[in-house]
Parts: sequence; structure tokens; C-alpha cells
Amino acid sequence: MEIFVYEHNWLLYIAAFACAFGICLLTTPFAKRMSIKLGAIDYPKKRGLHKEPIPRMGGLAIILGFVVTMLILSPFKEEIRTIEFAGFIAGALIIVVLGMLDDIYQLSAKIKISVQILAAFIVVLTGTTIDLVTWPIPAYLDGFSGPFTVFWIIGVTNAVNIIDGVDGLAAGVSSICATCIMILCILTGSPLAVALMAALAGSCLGFLPRNFNPAEIIMGDTGATFLGYVLAVSSILGVFKSYALLAVLIAVLCLALPILDTTFAMVRRAINRKPIMGADRGHLHHRLIDRGYNQKQTVLILYTISAISGLSAILIAVRNIYAIAVAGVFFLALLSILYVYKKRVSEN
Repeated sequence: MEIFVYEHNWLLYIAAFACAFGICLLTTPFAKRMSIKLGAIDYPKKRGLHKEPIPRMGGLAIILGFVVTMLILSPFKEEIRTIEFAGFIAGALIIVVLGMLDDIYQLSAKIKISVQILAAFIVVLTGTTIDLVTWPIPAYLDGFSGPFTVFWIIGVTNAVNIIDGVDGLAAGVSSICATCIMILCILTGSPLAVALMAALAGSCLGFLPRNFNPAEIIMGDTGATFLGYVLAVSSILGVFKSYALLAVLIAVLCLALPILDTTFAMVRRAINRKPIMGADRGHLHHRLIDRGYNQKQTVLILYTISAISGLSAILIAVRNIYAIAVAGVFFLALLSILYVYKKRVSEN
């Protein structure tokens, strides 16, 4: 793929990241108080890892960091004042309300899927779709663009929610995914998607100090489904619009950890004749913990897997030998750090 040079407002992207980070960091205590006031508490359960009740609506802080940042940026970016972006925000609002109600009342899977489909349809109807007709395949498949877009949005939304089972995992993996998608969007010249991903990465990292093990608050469905939704729509705006046939591979690699974990979970439950949207302890993070890794080690391992898959997507897009060499050095350094960390943990 040929990489073009685009003019980007780097100061705006840095400001988006910093603003979202600061707002989320400052509003997390507010989200904690709201969780307690509304009764959104995660109580210890058999398949869970928390032994004490913990507030579960921390996603409010992530949402505030992201949305307030977008409002601040709106005078500087014309793309924010469009019908497509209005559809994105309308869908996000539905996802947020659904997540909050689920954190309080524990809604059924059928209700959640139905409302998520509504949110995805709004995105499609306002003009944001995965354009299949640009691929080197028959044009009649253009009729499947809408359904495929809805499937992608719902799939990624629930995939991020499913991996939210260990302190700091969903927030950290989402920040890695957002960063990788942001880099791809910088290469393809999708400034709105770049700004969205910068703000999302900032919000995720601003939430981590109180969410990393031992967590004092978790994001709940309010935050996890919102993260998945924003990642899904932003990848459509940036990745799918520019990479043609490679788009699916690149997008899936960027989001490989949540997508693969969700796919394996669905297959596993189908084989065992259990509800596909049910819960179990068969996820990758559960398996690592059952093998003797503690929560911090498990999260760092999964961060590494997510970073490797995301960087692989970038290398496929760039096809540059120097980029591959730099990535190789990075991987070796990262593996060395993880080895030293694990050794020190074992000694303690």
C-alpha cells in the first residue's frame, strides 16, 4: 500500500489526549461516588476475582473525558459538525444509557443486543458504513455494507466488554488498540478518527491509576461497551475507508485480543450447548490466572499480546523494512522487561 503524506494538526491531537486524560483522572472519584449512590456495585461471585464489593460504574469518567474533549475540539474540526458524527454521538448515548442500566439492574442479554442493534443502525443510517464496493469483489455485495457494519459494531462492542474481567485489562488493551488505530489513521489521513482515538487513549490511561490491580473501581458495562463502540466506529472511519481488501485483516489485528477471545468463547459455549451470551471462566485471562499467574502478570501478558498484534497490523500497512526492524527491537526490549518483572515477582 502506498503511504501518502498528509497535513495533521499534531498540537490538536496532543491536546485531545492530554485533555481526555486529565478529565478522566479528575472525574474518576465522582464516578465512584455515583456508582455507590446508584447501587451500581459489583459483588463477589463465583467466577469473579474480587473478594470485596467494588463500584462498577467507573466508565462514567472515561465517557466524560472523551465527550468533554470532543466538545472542546468541535470549534476546531469541521468533521465534528456533520450528520455522520451526530449519528455516532446518538449511538454512543444509547450505548451509555444501556450500560448504566445494566450496571444497576443487570439486564438480560436479549435486551442488550436489541438496543445495541438500534445504536448500530443509527450509525449506518447517518452515513457511516463499511464500503464493501471499494474492494476488488463483485459490486452486488454493496448491499451487505449496512448489515456488515452493524455486525462489526455489535461484535467489537461486546468483545471489549467480555475481556473486562481483570483489573486494568479492558482499559489498558483499549488504549493499546486506540493507539494502533490512531497510527493507521495518521498514515491514511483520517484526522477525525485520529482525534477520536487520541481522546479515547487518553481517557483509558486516565482511568488506569484507580483501575489497575488492586482496583478501587471498575468500568462496568457503562465503560466497556462504550470503549468497544468507539473503537468499532472509529476503525470504520479510518481503517476500513483506506485499506481496501486488507482492511478486515488490519482491523482485526488491531483488535485481535478482544475479538479472538469473544470468538473462542462463543464457539466454546456452542459446543457445550450453553447460552452464547452467558458467562463462564473460560476466557484467556481466567485461564492464565488458573495457571498460577496473578492479576498483574496476567494483565501485562495480555497487554503484550495486544501490542504485538496491533504493531503487526501497522507493519502490514506500512510494508517498510525499517519499521519492521524497529518493531523487532521493541519486542525484544519488551520481552526483556517482562522477564525481569516476572523474575522479581517470583523472588518476592
